[in-house]
This record gives sequence, structure tokens and C-alpha cells, in this order.
Amino acid sequence: MSTVEETQPLFSHLVELRNRLLRSILSVLVVFLGLVWFANDIYAFMAAPLVERLPEGATMIATDVASPFFTPIKLTLVTSVFVAVPMILYQVWGFVAPGLYKHERKLIMPLLFSSSLLFYGGVSFAYFVVFPLVFSFFTGIAPEGVQVATDIASYLDFVLALFMAFGIAFEIPVAIILLCWTGATDPQSLKTKRPYIVVGAFVVGMMLTPPDIISQTLLAIPMCILFEVGLFFSRFYVRDQEEDDDIEQSEEQ
Repeated sequence: MSTVEETQPLFSHLVELRNRLLRSILSVLVVFLGLVWFANDIYAFMAAPLVERLPEGATMIATDVASPFFTPIKLTLVTSVFVAVPMILYQVWGFVAPGLYKHERKLIMPLLFSSSLLFYGGVSFAYFVVFPLVFSFFTGIAPEGVQVATDIASYLDFVLALFMAFGIAFEIPVAIILLCWTGATDPQSLKTKRPYIVVGAFVVGMMLTPPDIISQTLLAIPMCILFEVGLFFSRFYVRDQEEDDDIEQSEEQ
């Protein structure tokens, strides 16, 4: 095969990758343009768990001149990425699917769908469960004479960090299924490591959340539960290598 013939498939893959990246970026841009007019309302919704628990008369503040404009815009852009995740994953799927075997495609698509739901679930859990408890704790322990007045940019960085921590942590079942499916480990081996995984969940909770026992525990406990969920479903995705070889041979014919 000539060098030109080898280069053409690579070039076509790069072109397809570029097109799918552009479609993903365009989907985010379209969502952003639809939401940007509501940027302040989106930020108000995001700040509600803290604002509702501030002492009487206290408000959030902006210590930077441009923060009242750029902070809601930044949040709207991040929200647009979250909203466009299904479209982005569809583009990822469209790019990798042609290179997968039929039995691999049957697994990857459900995992992409479930990983999106789990990520949204983690973000929702952080907003509706963790934030009210954490902010009640923080505003309730302020020393006498100290008025709580949180900077809007600092608050956004704080909540986005927690969103990412909980969103990624809720992907544990998908990670376990993939590890078992690829043969990197198996359910029985994971069962024997359960005590270490529980300890590791609390260590991860300590590293990814603020230095308070409430948020650490609220991250570690779901991680332990999701580990058990992933362990249960991983039993259905363990396949012998000989079976994999037979399936691949039959699909190649």
C-alpha cells in the first residue's frame, strides 16, 4: 500500500473529527445564545441555596468591577455545556462507532446514556441536598460580629468545583462496568477490596470537598452506594476471552 493510500484514511478521519468538534461547539453556542438573556436569572437560581440561608440583611457582594457582568456569563456558558452534553456525546458516538464491533456498540451506547444521567444526578444531588446542608453549616458557625458576605465569583468557583466532584463521583458504576468488561478486574476481586474502597471513598470525599464533615460524608456515602450498584451490574458484563474472539470472528465474516 502506498503512502498516499495510507494518508487518505487518516486525513478523512481528521476531517470527520474536525466536523464533529465544530458541531459540538456549535450546539454549545446555540444553547448559550438562547440562555444568555437569562444569565442573571440563572445565577440567581444557582445562588439561592446560599442566599436563602444568609443572615438577615446580608447579601452577596462583587469585589471585582467586572464580576457582576462576567460571572453570570461564565455560569451561563458552563450551563450551556451541561445542556449540550447529549449532543456532544452523540458526536463522540458517531465518531467512534464505525470502529467498534457490533457487540461493543451495543454496550457503549447505553453507557454513554447512563453516564449522562449519572452526571446530571450527581449535579442535582449536590444542588438540592448538599448545598442546603453545607451552607446552613457555614453561615451558622460564623463568629459573632462577623457578617457573611460572599463574593459572587468565589461562590461560582466553589459550586462548580462541587458540581464536578459529585458529577464525576456518580460515574462510579460506569467505571466499574468498563473495568470488568475490558478484563482489567472482575466483580469477585472488587468484592475482596470493598473495605479499602470504602476508606478510599472517604479520602476522596475529603480531597474533593470543602473541609467540613458534612460535604465529605455526603460525597463518600453515595460513592459507596454507587460502588455496590456498579458491582451488581458488572456481573452481566464479564465475558470470557474465547467468547469475545468467537464474536469478533463472526462479525468480521
